[in-house]
Amino acid sequence: MIDGLVAGRLMGDASRRVDKTGRGYVVARVLARNRADEEFIVNVIAFEDAPCASLLALADGDAVSLAGALTPKVWTDKQGLVRPSLDMIAARVLTASDAAPGGH
Repeated sequence: MIDGLVAGRLMGDASRRVDKTGRGYVVARVLARNRADEEFIVNVIAFEDAPCASLLALADGDAVSLAGALTPKVWTDKQGLVRPSLDMIAARVLTASDAAPGGH
């Protein structure tokens, strides 16, 4: 895994899930772009309370920055093109409300 920082926009709403042992976690997808304006889908999972709460407070299209462990992947779209993606275990989540005066 790679330690990384990703900024982008939430794709859909984050959702809370529970594993077989009853442990809660949150999953989300973020659309990020690089300097060449290429799009990357970041599949995010969070286990700790603070990043889980931050992700659940966001809505589709909200800007977000995430820090955590990244794993590069590839996927094939419907046209057969191979595209890059990233899996991230989010340790920290920063939103616009965090940067505003009086934010978290």
